[in-house]
Amino acid sequence: MRIAVIGGHDRSEVALGAVARESGHELEFHPGHVGGRGANEIRRIVARADLVVVVTDVNSHGAVNVARGEARKHHHRVVYTKRFGTHQLERLLMAG
Repeated sequence: MRIAVIGGHDRSEVALGAVARESGHELEFHPGHVGGRGANEIRRIVARADLVVVVTDVNSHGAVNVARGEARKHHHRVVYTKRFGTHQLERLLMAG
């Protein structure tokens, strides 16, 4: 499964990716910046994903709206969460 994580701290990208790989999944991370090419990058990441996680606590409204719209367009499952780290990812993957 390909997981898109939109929003969060850049420093969590490596740890989240490692947890996903250990479970046989692929994770793409975007910090949620929509300036410049940011919105288009979010669209591309979400379009490729099977599951989209949108972190709302450290994300702009613009990034949330871009991710939500693209996920709806492609009928992807979306999880909204205030915070997201390795423990939350492990729980999400275990829940299926």
